[in-house]
Amino acid sequence: MDTLLQFEQGVIEAERAFDPTIKPHPAKYYDLELMITVPHIHLVVAEFDGAPIGCGYARIQDSKLFLTPPQHSYLGFMYVLPEYRGNGVNNIIIQALKDWSAQKGITELQLEVYYHNDAAIKAYEKAGFSRSLIQMRMEL
Repeated sequence: MDTLLQFEQGVIEAERAFDPTIKPHPAKYYDLELMITVPHIHLVVAEFDGAPIGCGYARIQDSKLFLTPPQHSYLGFMYVLPEYRGNGVNNIIIQALKDWSAQKGITELQLEVYYHNDAAIKAYEKAGFSRSLIQMRMEL
């Protein structure tokens, strides 16, 4: 659990560069205990020589009413320790989440990535994802 909490902070720190509205440290993204216990979420931890080096999860959720398929797997908590990036770890994690999703009858994966996070976009496109929507917001 301590490692997962460190990975969560790694995700948050990486995303702070793209989103000034993320709360100051310690921010929290995930209910990790819930993620480990519920049947509609599959959490994967990648290891090297027995040490955790990355993670990701797939969460089955309903699609918007006007979309097909009716459900999809949303991927999140995608993190690889900096010293292991560029070695295919992210692809191994995504493949495990794809396999689990397919076993559950899910036919589509979705994820969100910050618009200016070029490295992440490139990694996801390399894994087979294509760009879809751009979320926009405005401060008042």
